[in-house]
Amino acid sequence: MDTNVVVSGLLNSFGAPGRVLDLALAGELTVAYDDRVLSEWREMLRRDKFGFSAADVESLLAFFEEEGLGTSPSPLGAELPDPGDLPFLEVAREAGATLVTGNLKHYPPEKREEVEVMAPAAYLERWIREAGDREGEGGNDG
Repeated sequence: MDTNVVVSGLLNSFGAPGRVLDLALAGELTVAYDDRVLSEWREMLRRDKFGFSAADVESLLAFFEEEGLGTSPSPLGAELPDPGDLPFLEVAREAGATLVTGNLKHYPPEKREEVEVMAPAAYLERWIREAGDREGEGGNDG
């Protein structure tokens, strides 16, 4: 998840970013990260303008570290409009994950290095559709 998804999800739990974040917190999806991503999330979430407590921020990051997928990605040669977005692309590529972001324009298709990049609403739609497919295949076995 790009930083904007985490921040938006915490600010509005009813929107698509909030629902994606809820899936991560419920263990329905695994969040990939590296030290650069955790550092950016920490720095952004601690900004006074958001009003999140330092303890809540650290609890969230500790959850991601415990339950998520830590990576040590190889550098990519991609030149993105915002070089600060490169760690998210590198982590997604290393993890074989979809990068969920509210800033699709920051990841032009020709620069994505074969990483799937989706907006939160599109990702959520696909997750719901696939969850329905999984239920249809396996029934409700518990």
